[in-house]
Amino acid sequence: MSDELRDLYQEVILDHGRHPRNHRHPEDPTHHARGDNPMCGDRVEVFLTLRDGVIADAAFEGRGCAISVASASMMTELVAGKTPEAAEALFRGFQALCTGADHTHLPDVDASDMERLEVMSGVRQFPMRVKCATLAWHTLSAAMAGADRASSETDGGKS
Repeated sequence: MSDELRDLYQEVILDHGRHPRNHRHPEDPTHHARGDNPMCGDRVEVFLTLRDGVIADAAFEGRGCAISVASASMMTELVAGKTPEAAEALFRGFQALCTGADHTHLPDVDASDMERLEVMSGVRQFPMRVKCATLAWHTLSAAMAGADRASSETDGGKS
């Protein structure tokens, strides 16, 4: 990771961690799920309001490390206005980005969204932090699937 990207990574994490976007409980969400990372104690609840097949609103509540909160904050900004299928594709792209897998040619992933998420790629250098970064995304996926719970262990611990 270049020094410039590392500095940007730290700046974005701190900004979203200290001033999370969409950190609230909406009045009438149509979908929600709770996520839990038992390894470090991060907890998140994701709320979605789907209208006409689109995520009209995305919000979260919870507590956790700066990476977990920043990731949830960025996620809610990016998935609002997308279909659940596009949000799932973005989750797959983000997960690949965090784990070092090739995310550059994933179908149905918005390249500009991935560019915004690139600052989170630094977590791949710290495997235990990948779970922190992906917890909110696993919880989003669970909420869209109608499940009420998710865990960083949902995928067999391969976050």
